[in-house]
Amino acid sequence: MKLYYRKYGSGPTLIVLHGLFGSSDNWISIAKSLSDRFTVILPDLRNHGQSPHSQIHDYNSMKEDLYELATELKPGKFFLAGHSMGGKTAVNFALSWPEMLYGLIVADISPLVQAERNTGDLDQHLRLLNFMLTADLSGFKSRAEVESLLSTKISSERLRDLVLKNLKRGEDNSFSWKINAPVILKNLDRITEAIDTGETGIGITGFPVYFLKGENSAYLPESDFAEIRKVFPGVEFIVIPGAGHWIHADNPEIVRKCFLRLLDNY
Repeated sequence: MKLYYRKYGSGPTLIVLHGLFGSSDNWISIAKSLSDRFTVILPDLRNHGQSPHSQIHDYNSMKEDLYELATELKPGKFFLAGHSMGGKTAVNFALSWPEMLYGLIVADISPLVQAERNTGDLDQHLRLLNFMLTADLSGFKSRAEVESLLSTKISSERLRDLVLKNLKRGEDNSFSWKINAPVILKNLDRITEAIDTGETGIGITGFPVYFLKGENSAYLPESDFAEIRKVFPGVEFIVIPGAGHWIHADNPEIVRKCFLRLLDNY
């Protein structure tokens, strides 16, 4: 699938993948702050943003989409980063084509699954999708009106902002959703499942690997560190102070410094 993407800056290529319900918009500020050191590529993953829709939405398909994009861009080796769903996609890509990477950053997600956290995630995702699938947008005249209705369903301002970034206005001024909500709902089990790390033997080495954990987030528990280290023996776990799951919004300067560290051995 040919993905829509944004491009900033010059230098070695860095591809950053957004999370579920997100888009390339989420990383523009970070991309601009890195544009003096990297050529930053921000794709919209399938069924999100301005990229095409498909009935298939799983980590193998997203991995293949990324490979197609890298083949189109022809950057040679590149740095890869991903947040949440994008982080799992990045791990899956690294397992298949480690020789294509200069370095890897996985932002606040474990490629493994914890049943307790996964139950909470599913409930939250289902509430967001239920709103998108049931809200009748035909009578709304402004984004503020949609937000007012959403606020009765979702208490978190950050989650509401994430949902509202998916709102688009047509030529007739009517509202619709960019995200392919029916397919996301249909494939939610696949999105929340673990990445199959297989039998990695001695593990994947040869480039820096950073897993960034939001200090106040449960998406990357310390109990998973040992298993992740089996896959990436040289991994460094970095706690982002004061950050929840959206670490790039909560502490962008520390996240930026982590990206710049990728260049230390470039």
